[in-house]
Amino acid sequence: MGQFAIGQSVPRTEDPTLLTGRGHYINDVNLPRQAYAVTVRSPHAHARIKGIDTAAAKAAPGVLAVYTYDDIKDDIGLTRVTLPFKRPDGQPIHQSPHPGLCKDRARHVGDAVAFVVAETVAQAKDAAELVEVDYEPLPSVTDTAKTTDPGAPLVWDDCAENTAKMTTHGDKDAVEAAFAKADVIVGRTFPITRVSAAPMELRGCVGVYDKHDDRYTIHVDIQAPHAMRHDLAAAHFRVPEHRVRVVAGNVGGAFGMKGPHAPEFRLSMWASKQLGRPVKWSCERTEAFQSDEQARDNVSHAELALDKEGRFLALRVKTLANLGAYLQSDRGLIPTIFNLGTLAGVYTTPAIHVEVKGVYSNTPCTAPYRGAGRPEAAYLIETLIDMAARKLGMDRAELRRKNTIPNDAFPFKTGLVFTYDCGDFEHNMDLAMKMIDYAGFEARRAEAKKRGKLRGLGLSNTIERAASPVPETVEVRFDPTGTVTVLAGTKDQGQGHDIMYKQLLSAKLGVDTDDVRLRDGDTDIIANGTGTFGSRSAVIGGGALYAAADKIIEKGKKIAAHVLEASEGDIEFADGNFAIAGTDKAMNIMEVAKAAYQPGKVPPGVEPGLFETATYTPELMTFPNGCHAVEVEIDPETGTVTIVKYAVVDDVGTVINPLTLKGQIHGGVAQGVGQALMENLAFDPDSGQILAGSFLDYCMPRADNLCHIEVKSNGVPTKTNPLGAKGAGEAGTVGALPAV
Repeated sequence: MGQFAIGQSVPRTEDPTLLTGRGHYINDVNLPRQAYAVTVRSPHAHARIKGIDTAAAKAAPGVLAVYTYDDIKDDIGLTRVTLPFKRPDGQPIHQSPHPGLCKDRARHVGDAVAFVVAETVAQAKDAAELVEVDYEPLPSVTDTAKTTDPGAPLVWDDCAENTAKMTTHGDKDAVEAAFAKADVIVGRTFPITRVSAAPMELRGCVGVYDKHDDRYTIHVDIQAPHAMRHDLAAAHFRVPEHRVRVVAGNVGGAFGMKGPHAPEFRLSMWASKQLGRPVKWSCERTEAFQSDEQARDNVSHAELALDKEGRFLALRVKTLANLGAYLQSDRGLIPTIFNLGTLAGVYTTPAIHVEVKGVYSNTPCTAPYRGAGRPEAAYLIETLIDMAARKLGMDRAELRRKNTIPNDAFPFKTGLVFTYDCGDFEHNMDLAMKMIDYAGFEARRAEAKKRGKLRGLGLSNTIERAASPVPETVEVRFDPTGTVTVLAGTKDQGQGHDIMYKQLLSAKLGVDTDDVRLRDGDTDIIANGTGTFGSRSAVIGGGALYAAADKIIEKGKKIAAHVLEASEGDIEFADGNFAIAGTDKAMNIMEVAKAAYQPGKVPPGVEPGLFETATYTPELMTFPNGCHAVEVEIDPETGTVTIVKYAVVDDVGTVINPLTLKGQIHGGVAQGVGQALMENLAFDPDSGQILAGSFLDYCMPRADNLCHIEVKSNGVPTKTNPLGAKGAGEAGTVGALPAV
């Protein structure tokens, strides 16, 4: 394609492959002698398993095995929560990892009860229907608000009030004192619906055990291959990590949901060892709604205290965060705790206190989903501000302006958790108001009223934490012909990593993007990695790439000096060329790379070759922020909501590629709109049955539910990482849910 700079709009290099059907997804993986697995799932939200009769299923045509808990109990270990949280009574956090297959109780509709393996998918499905399970239905609780009610059914008998943990943050005494002197208090209860990530590619895997090497391999659609390798080796199979390989090819969407703990992953690998054959499992959409990790599902009561002039004094929040039926690892806690700081918003509120109870219910597990706690928090504070503006008779934008953190206050320690390093919050709102024509809204509302329509305008100043300081590893490897392979510990799931890494390397080293290849997702090829989640790949993966490239430049100077017969100190590097300062004598980086593999051209004491690895950990997290403004029109007779106009001003720091940035924001907005207007994983309150178990009932946003989304950047580069980037993957969703 050529050489590109940071900030230049560059089309995604992976799209021609993916759009012409040449991608390599999990269902493209088919191995010799491969068998097929189907999971038998509980039809009850809560039931005691009195017995399982597998005889008829085992005798069915093509069936190789039917496994239950008794088969796996001694062979497959469990994961654990490591975060040191406690329950309200001071006891340690309640541990409830999924055993892989239900031991004595099914705890949600779709819980895994048995695992059938056969020669074909059809045979496995037929046999699964022959598995006879003797269930004794038990009372269930699926409504988050009722999980802690006196007399509510217990998901786990040893967990009182279904409360697995409780955490508190902030200064409770300062908050109570502020509320006592407040002139105005607004508050309400906020139920935040449960949603599904619903990726285009459903979960799946092929488990392989190699008897010769005594080694497990799993081909899987996953976000963090190295983390999965660790869990499989250390927790589930109790073997050294080098005896487990995780391979993730293209991933057709994940959004936080594709974590390592699906029971079918370890079951497929274990079954492969028992049968001496690869075992493939592929989820179908109906069972995905019953067994995928789901998201959000909180009930919060929040109150904001203000003085008579509209200055924010304090905020207090109590939340019930639905964990689902199992708590398998720290991952299940992330949305409930790590993004509470977003409650502070971009405002100067001096005192904030929040209490979060993580509660069990007879529902599938919840886990991170695009935003992972930030959209929920933003929804609370931004709605409270609108309520306060109405009560005070103030313009909502002016109330926000009065309380917005000024530019000269950075670094700014908020009333809850976060310290912001930089931003331009008020200008974000000014730009968004201009883009949406805030001043002309009342005239448009009046015109809509004449047509019998309702018109509304939403405004949301949002900020989030991203790119938490966890390490990432990248290797930059030039080969003897001069071309480059980037080996990244991050894992692309559709975000556009291929062009991102190529563009960064092109800008840094002056190489042509056509000469660069990206590899990720294979733990045998990539030495170390953390994965992709939390808007971290450009910030931390990009930081690691830059660090490796700096090592390439330093070594390249030594080789160029030797070949050009100059002092190393006289060699300068710029625009892909190593040159003797003040002369026209130079070598480009590809020439240096080729020379690096020729012993006679490598100076004494320098190792041949040109390949470097770097692991980068930022000292601090970043804080992407911005303002969303949306105008909607409602037909009061039908309830139809039409999004008329949508404007986003975003500060993601340094913008690497404006084209792909807009794509990320558009996708995030669509998911926020989806939750606000149509998506809801509802359960029958009596039976616990899922009422939205397919796309006939679970309504996903389509193109005609949206309008043109105008995006402008107001980037303030951060100094916390070499790129100045803040992360962009979740910004659209964080702003869209509260705005819409």
